[in-house]
Amino acid sequence: MRAILLSWEYPPMRVGGIAAALEGLAPALARAGVETHVVTCGDSGGAPEENPEPNLFLHRVTVSEPSDNFVHWVHLLNDKLDERADGLIREWQKKEARKKNKTPIVLHVHDWLGQFAGIALKHRYKLPMLSTIHATEFGRNGGIRTEGQHYINRCEWELASESWRVIVCSDFMRGEVEYALGVPWDKMDVLPNGVEARVFEGLEGDAWWNFRRRFASDNEKIVFFIGRPVHEKGAHVLVQALPRVRARGVNAKLVIAGGGVRGHLETLAGQLGVWDHVYFTGRVSDQDRDNLYQVADVAVFPSLYEPFGIVALEAMAAHTPVVVSDAGGLSEVVEHNVTGTTTYKGDPDSLAWGIARAVNDPGHSRWMAQNAYERVEKIFNWDVIAADTKAVYERVWDEYKASGWGG
Repeated sequence: MRAILLSWEYPPMRVGGIAAALEGLAPALARAGVETHVVTCGDSGGAPEENPEPNLFLHRVTVSEPSDNFVHWVHLLNDKLDERADGLIREWQKKEARKKNKTPIVLHVHDWLGQFAGIALKHRYKLPMLSTIHATEFGRNGGIRTEGQHYINRCEWELASESWRVIVCSDFMRGEVEYALGVPWDKMDVLPNGVEARVFEGLEGDAWWNFRRRFASDNEKIVFFIGRPVHEKGAHVLVQALPRVRARGVNAKLVIAGGGVRGHLETLAGQLGVWDHVYFTGRVSDQDRDNLYQVADVAVFPSLYEPFGIVALEAMAAHTPVVVSDAGGLSEVVEHNVTGTTTYKGDPDSLAWGIARAVNDPGHSRWMAQNAYERVEKIFNWDVIAADTKAVYERVWDEYKASGWGG
């Protein structure tokens, strides 16, 4: 079986959680025996064509034409995605022209940003298409109000409508996609995201201390957050919680990693008198990200909207105690008082309590962190998730063949 995964981001291009999800899923699908082709944007670098491991092929395209706005750029990108994927399909069809039993091909679109190429390919070649909806415009904004939001919401609806099946990452997202996009409950499959635990190992001894001292003094407790500095990720709630944490007797150093505009967070830290206790790193390398998880005393993700929370998984894989809000899928990833601490979303006092609890009771925190790691290995394991994804592909292909739609 061949699968074409259409996505606007894949490492080294990282914008949101899709890149992290596909970075784990694509190689795992290849290991599961699916010939996996990721067709993605190469504007952030990476070779145009790569075959990094058996069964995994990366095809990166670039947009050189000027665009008027983001939506225009997305359409230009989709033209390139379509062109490259079309070339792959034509090449396969030519090679297998004389074969009676041709290799199955499924199209797998990740969010609306790749849907225009996916839908065009689906109808041009009469191939089955499925999608993963990682988040919705409705959820990100708490409703649909502006013209731009209406446009994206309509695109998401069309993608779901055109899809043979729709994959979502949590039961929370299943409910949201049903409500916001009208997708029938039985058309959706809930498959969680995963994480590679092995990448968060190896920092120890002098290397551990030397890396840690780049961000905090030896007597400070590192409270670590990584993510985009947008409202939905709740970094402002974490900054608001910091003076409350310190008032509880915790000598906390807040380390905020991630690219994007953060002026509002810097202003807030200054207004609250904690500027000297916050370190804004900006965008960090993958290696520094992995090391920061290892040296942190607690990793905190206070999202106001969160379909899943793959960053919480990364912390769990690094044996780092986690404190999260109860937003969306986070409560499905972190079980309160068993694998981490859950707090009320948007509540700095609740968040401060959770952070102080994790730091002041290290024995209990280590116990929960070990439980979390074991859950990562058993449930949030990319090989397990890839096997379930392959099963969805096979179901879609069988139903497609039985339908007679492809001729």
